[in-house]
Amino acid sequence: QVQLVESGGGPVQTGGSLRLSCAASGRQFSLYAMSWYRQAAGKQRDLVARITSGGNTNYADSVKDRFTISRDNAKKMVYLQMNSLKPEDTAVYYCNAVGFSQNVWGQGTQVTVSS
Repeated sequence: QVQLVESGGGPVQTGGSLRLSCAASGRQFSLYAMSWYRQAAGKQRDLVARITSGGNTNYADSVKDRFTISRDNAKKMVYLQMNSLKPEDTAVYYCNAVGFSQNVWGQGTQVTVSS
């Protein structure tokens, strides 16, 4: 019912910024809770940030005060603004949608932070 495509990843220097985008297709995007997860090489996939249908946000402690999740329901987009990037932020970042008994993942976008 919903499909997700991430973009905006790439290489960046320590201390730099990136803005990831997730484009959703399908109906009733505004009713899905949207999240960003990340998975570093050899590690599990962890929650980075979440924004509910009501606009409430939650962040992993490791990114709090550096990352900001937002959504534009009219455009069916969710964003992750990443500032003050660290090498530890290097990972594949995945967009996730939960709603209507669905749990949907995007294909991921690579973020590489060099020291």
